[in-house]
Amino acid sequence: QVQLVESGGGLVQPGGSLRLSCAASGSGFNINAMGWYRQAPGKQRELVAAITSGGSTMYADSVKGRFTISRDNAKNTVYLQMNSLKPEDTAVYYCNAEIQPPLGPETDYWGQGTQVTVSS
Repeated sequence: QVQLVESGGGLVQPGGSLRLSCAASGSGFNINAMGWYRQAPGKQRELVAAITSGGSTMYADSVKGRFTISRDNAKNTVYLQMNSLKPEDTAVYYCNAEIQPPLGPETDYWGQGTQVTVSS
């Protein structure tokens, strides 16, 4: 059974930084793409950043130049470094991983979510 465990959210002032981590537990599978999504109150969940197993990245326009996604394949962990945070970055951030088991189709897994609040 695969579980994604997130950490690193919290309250930060505008202009500050936070680093989110998400570790996939379990064994016997490969992880394809990993990503971070966020959902603000009253809004739809949106993709923030994603990274392939080979290290190719993509970012939402709203976070380009401020956020950096990275991963450690040996630790099955993905990170999101968030700099120059703005109040509009306030949301619950969710980790996503495309898990490929030895047999069967690729399946999406989600973390439990971690709250990021940017406020003075």
